[in-house]
Amino acid sequence: MAIERETELYPPLKAHFVSLGYEVKAEVRGCDLVALRPADSKLIIVEMKKTFTLPLLLQGLERQRTGAEVWLAVERNRTKKGAHNQRFHELSSLCGRLKLGFMTVTFYKTKKPVIEIWRQPRDGAELLPASAPLRSEELLVAEATAAGSYVVKEGGRTRRGAKKLLQEFEARSGDYNVGGSSKRKLVTAYRERSIQCALALACGGPMSPKRVRELTGCPNAASMLRDNYYGWFRRVERGVYSIAPEGVSGLAQFAEVTQVWTARFEWASGWTARDEAAAHSDDGITTGGADQP
Repeated sequence: MAIERETELYPPLKAHFVSLGYEVKAEVRGCDLVALRPADSKLIIVEMKKTFTLPLLLQGLERQRTGAEVWLAVERNRTKKGAHNQRFHELSSLCGRLKLGFMTVTFYKTKKPVIEIWRQPRDGAELLPASAPLRSEELLVAEATAAGSYVVKEGGRTRRGAKKLLQEFEARSGDYNVGGSSKRKLVTAYRERSIQCALALACGGPMSPKRVRELTGCPNAASMLRDNYYGWFRRVERGVYSIAPEGVSGLAQFAEVTQVWTARFEWASGWTARDEAAAHSDDGITTGGADQP
C-alpha cells in the first residue's frame, strides 16, 4: 500500500518513539521529527521522505552537526513501483558508513504499519543483517542495546546547534505539527508565546506590555507586542496595546493551542465559551468584562 504524502510516515514513527519513552514533537527548527527521552536526555532527529533521495541523505548529514542521533526514514512500498525498486541493502550499508540510522515503514490495508530497523546510528555498533531487519516486536530490544550511546559533543557549532534545538523543543507545550509538512503554518515556540499574549489582551482588554508579561510569564512580551510579527496586536497609545481582529482570528485558527493555555491560565477561564462577537467591539478592541484579570 503506497502512501500519497510524506506526512503519513509521521504517526507510526511518532508512536514508535513514544513507546520507547520519548517525548516527540514535529518540525522543530526544520527537523521532521525530534524525540527527547527525559530519563537520560537522549536526543534523536528523524528526517523522512517517501523515497530515499540524495537531498534526504544530505539533510541527515547536516543534522549530525547538532550532535544528536540521526535517523533517515522512508516508506517500504510493497507494490511493483516506487520505493519497491530501491536497494535497501545498499542504502543500509551507506548509512552505516555515514553513522546514520536507517528505518523503513511498510503500510498495509488491514493492519498497522510495520517499522523495520536496517541500521543503528552508533559508532562501533554491530551491524544488523540487511536481510533480516528488525520488526516492531523487536524494537524495544534494539533500543536497549543502544542505551548510553548518545553524547552531545562539547564546544563549537555542534553544542550551539543542540542547545537551540532543545530550547525550541522544550518551549513548546505540545506536538501540534505533523512531520514532513510543507506550506502549512507551524506552531513554534514564538507562535505559542504570541497566542499567550493575544489571549491576555482578549481576556483583559488593552493593557501595558508589563501587565501582559505578568499574566503570561513571557519575558519578551514587550518586543513581541512592538514587533507585531503576525499582525495580531494594535497599539492604542504609548505603552498600551490591544488585540487586533487578526489576533482574534489567530486564537480561533490555533484553537487547540489556545485551549491548552486557557486551561493553564486561571484568568483565562471561560474564554472558550465566549461569544467572540460579543467579546469584541466593532473596531476589534476587547471590551473586557467578567473575565478581566
